[in-house]
Amino acid sequence: MTHGFPDFPDVDALLSSGWKPLAFQQFIMKIHSRCDLACRHCYVYEMADQSWRGQPRRMSDAIADRAIERIAEHATRHDLPEIDVILHGGEPLLAGTELISRLVRGIRGAVSTGTRVNVNIQTNAVRLDEEYLRLFESLEIRVGVSMDGYAEAHDRHRRFANGRGSHAQVSESLRRLALGPYHHLFSGILCTVDVRNDPLRTYEALLEFDPPAVDFLLPHGNWGAPPPFRVPGSEATPYADWLITIFDRWYDSPVLQTEIRMFREIMRLLMGGSSRAETVGLSPVRMVVIETDGSIEQSDILKSAYHGAPETRLHVLRDSLDVALRHPSIVVRQVGERALSLACRRCDLMSTCGGGLYAHRFSPGTGFTEPSVYCPDLYRLISYIGERCERDVARLRGAG
Repeated sequence: MTHGFPDFPDVDALLSSGWKPLAFQQFIMKIHSRCDLACRHCYVYEMADQSWRGQPRRMSDAIADRAIERIAEHATRHDLPEIDVILHGGEPLLAGTELISRLVRGIRGAVSTGTRVNVNIQTNAVRLDEEYLRLFESLEIRVGVSMDGYAEAHDRHRRFANGRGSHAQVSESLRRLALGPYHHLFSGILCTVDVRNDPLRTYEALLEFDPPAVDFLLPHGNWGAPPPFRVPGSEATPYADWLITIFDRWYDSPVLQTEIRMFREIMRLLMGGSSRAETVGLSPVRMVVIETDGSIEQSDILKSAYHGAPETRLHVLRDSLDVALRHPSIVVRQVGERALSLACRRCDLMSTCGGGLYAHRFSPGTGFTEPSVYCPDLYRLISYIGERCERDVARLRGAG
C-alpha cells in the first residue's frame, strides 16, 4: 500500500489555484550516518527505517560540494535573507573538522551577499573537545546538545554499545561548552521525555548548564508502534502530566531561567501568533534533509513510521531543491489544515495543536491522516497552558 496522505495533493491543481510553496529555509545536512552511542530511543537506528545501513559513513567531498551548490542556488533563486543550516547525523562530530569547515565555508561563500547563513550542529557531545569548540567559534557555529537530565535519567537510554552510560562524558563536554568562554555558542539542550524520570529533577539537572533553550521531545511513535506508556485510544495523559509539572515550575519562576520551546510555541499560538516549530501549529514546514549519500529527503523523524517514509527519490546530483519543493509529500506539509484528519479539523484546539508532529499521526492502515497518537496529552497540555495564561491576563486587567 501507499502510506501517507490518502489523496495525495494534485500539485498542479494547487499551483493553478494560486497556491505557492514556500521556499526551504532550513537545510539539515546528515554529514555522518553512524553514531558513537547506541541510544535505546533513537529513531534513526532503533525504529522502522533501517536505511542508515546502506548509507556511506561520511558525506563525500563531491556530495558536499554539490549540496553547497544546491543550497546556494535555492537561497539565491528565492532571494532568502536568511537560512539555517543544521549539521546532523548520526553523530556529526564523527565527520571530522575538515568536512565541517568545507561545508560551512562553502555555503557562506556560495550564497548571495545578502543572505545570512546561520549554522547549528546537534551533537551528543561525547567528542566535543577544545579543538571542536575553537573551530566552532572561528566558524560561528552554534551547538545544541542532546541530554536527558540527571545521571540515572540520561543513562537510561543514552548509552555506549557496551551498555555504559554516557552522562559523565556528556556532562564534562557540556561544562566545557556552557560554563566557560564558549557559552555564546550554546544554542540549547534537546531532552527526550521519559515519564519514569522525575520531571523536576530532570529540569533542574538541565538548568545546571545554563542553557539558553530546552527542547523537550516526545519519544517518537505512532498508532502502529505506540510510544512508551502511551496506549492508543486511552484518555490517560502521562506525558502532559509530566510536562505540566515542569511548566508550573518554569512559568512561576520570577525570572524565566531558560526558553522552553514547546511551552513558548504553545503560548505564541494561543495569543494568535504563528508557530516556529513543526511540533505544534499549522505553519508550513520549510525544512529539507540532505542525506549522507546526497539523497534529498523529508524530515528524518519520519524514519520512525516505516521504512522509506522520508524518501523523495530526488538527489543533489540530479535535482534542484525547487523540484523537491513541489514533491507531493513535501507539499502536504505546507497546506495547513487541509492535511489534517476530520477529527482534528473539528477540534477547538486545531490551530494551536495543528495535529501535533506529522510523524506521530501515522497509522499502518490510513497513513498520516490520523490525529497524533499523543492527542489526549496535547489537548490537556495546551488547555492547561491556555487556562493559566487566561487567568493571569484576567488578573492583570482587573488590577488595571
